[in-house]
Amino acid sequence: MTRFQSPFVRICWYLSLAILAVPFVFPFLWMLSGAVKSQTEIFSPSLSLLPQTWHWENYAEVFRYQPFARQYFNSLYIAVVVTAGSLFISSLAGYALARIRFAGSGLLLLMLISALMMPEEVTIIPNFFLMKWLGLMNTHMPLILLPMFGSQGVMATFLMRQYFTALPPELEEAARMDGLSRFGIFWKVALPLSRPALAAVGIITFLFSWNLFLEPLVFLSDIELFTLPLALSNFTDAYGLPLWHLQMAATSLAVVPILIVYIAAQRQIVESFALSGVKG
Repeated sequence: MTRFQSPFVRICWYLSLAILAVPFVFPFLWMLSGAVKSQTEIFSPSLSLLPQTWHWENYAEVFRYQPFARQYFNSLYIAVVVTAGSLFISSLAGYALARIRFAGSGLLLLMLISALMMPEEVTIIPNFFLMKWLGLMNTHMPLILLPMFGSQGVMATFLMRQYFTALPPELEEAARMDGLSRFGIFWKVALPLSRPALAAVGIITFLFSWNLFLEPLVFLSDIELFTLPLALSNFTDAYGLPLWHLQMAATSLAVVPILIVYIAAQRQIVESFALSGVKG
């Protein structure tokens, strides 16, 4: 019997992993606990995870305090639109950079990669004036266009390009002999084979759009148009101090789509990152 087949060793491994998971799981449990506590009980000296009185009305108060349902829908539909648009654009651009040889393709790829080195804090002011000139202030369009064509879109294009580069060229040659056009080869051969990379790009893009804070803070002023990250910071009292019990309740609701994405696609996440990081 090998060392990893021993029941005693397995138990030790599980106990060690459970202990290592405590620092990562405890903040999440504290958030869930704070969501059903009163404002004063959250910072009580006991610091117990179990509340003395379960305040389930905190969740109802979240929706009465501000239009949280509308803000939840705003984040959800923006993330879905950005994800779908980024998948379409990055797959086309990545395939073109990987398979189509044209003058300046290497220079174009270098310029795209260099855009990843520029933080969004540097580009937010030019983007602000651009969106103001286009008349898109206080709308959701900046939150859709900037992730699709900004640094996040560049990263998505680079990941797709790396995956398409690793595909065997013999597949395209066989498809070309069958009479498929360039777009037909992309649509019927390359794209179906790139599902792991598409899963990676889709998950990364969805999480990026869902967690955007700076762009909504700069471009939005109407509370009805707020997204969740901006709405969470708006649970304050008359003096501007955080209402922690409402923030914890709202945050616990905000993480639900993220948990669903990770639970449903955790295998694709691991496989896609391994493929995009090693091949190419």
